[in-house]
Amino acid sequence: MEASIESRSDDMQPTTVPGSNGAVVRLADVKKTYQMGPITVEALRGLSLDFLQGQYITIMGPSGCGKSTLLNLLGCLDRPTSGQYFLGAEDVSQLDDDELSAIRGKRIGFVFQSYNLIAQLNVVENIEVPLYYQGYGEEESRERAIELARMVGLGSRLDHRPYELSGGQQQRVAIARALSNDPYILLADEPTGNLDTASGEEILHIFDELHQQGKTLVLVTHEEEVADRSWRVIRLRDGQVERDDTKG
Repeated sequence: MEASIESRSDDMQPTTVPGSNGAVVRLADVKKTYQMGPITVEALRGLSLDFLQGQYITIMGPSGCGKSTLLNLLGCLDRPTSGQYFLGAEDVSQLDDDELSAIRGKRIGFVFQSYNLIAQLNVVENIEVPLYYQGYGEEESRERAIELARMVGLGSRLDHRPYELSGGQQQRVAIARALSNDPYILLADEPTGNLDTASGEEILHIFDELHQQGKTLVLVTHEEEVADRSWRVIRLRDGQVERDDTKG
C-alpha cells in the first residue's frame, strides 16, 4: 500500500522563514472574546507562544478550551481581539479580510478532518486549486501537482476523483494540496478523525516524514497517541495554556 512520501526535488525543500529567533509564529498576549447577546465569552485569555521553524506541535484540551479558536487565528481565518500575531516577521493581527486571505493563500496550508475536496475534480486538479489562485501557469501548476501527488503516494491515482478514493487517500490529496504553496506552516484539524486505524497510521506517517524534512506542523487532536508522535504538546484549558511540554 502506498503511504510514504517519496523523494523531493530541490524546490520542495522547506521554506526559510524570516522571524525572531527562527519563530514561524509568535503570539504575544493574544486574547479572543465573543459577544453572545449580553454574555461575553473569553475563548482565549492572553496566550503567548512561539512556534519555531521545523517544530511538530500538537494542541490538545477538552471541548471549549480554545483549540478551534486558536487554530482559526493561526490560519488567519479570524483576528485576535487584542494582542499580536506574528507570522514570520509580519504582524498579521490587524490585517483586513482581503489581506488575511492573501496571507492564507501564500503562507499557510490547511488539512481538515473532512478533507474538503472538490467532488468534480480529480486528484491532480484538486491539488492545483490553490496554485490557480496564486497565479501559477497551467503547465507549472500541473507539474507541481503531479509531483506532490506522487510525493504522498498517489502517483497511480492521478485521474481518480474523490469518490473513487478511500478516506486515507482523500486525506493524502488534502495534504498534497496544503503543501502546494510551500507554506510557512501546515495546520491540521483532527486529520485522522474520520479514518480507520490503518489509514490514520498512514497519514501520521506522512506527518512524521514532513517533520523530518523540516516542515513546521501544528495539529489539533484529542488523541493521545497522535500527540505522542509530536515534538511538542500544548494543552489548553479555559482559553489558557495549562501545559507546554517538549520532548528531549
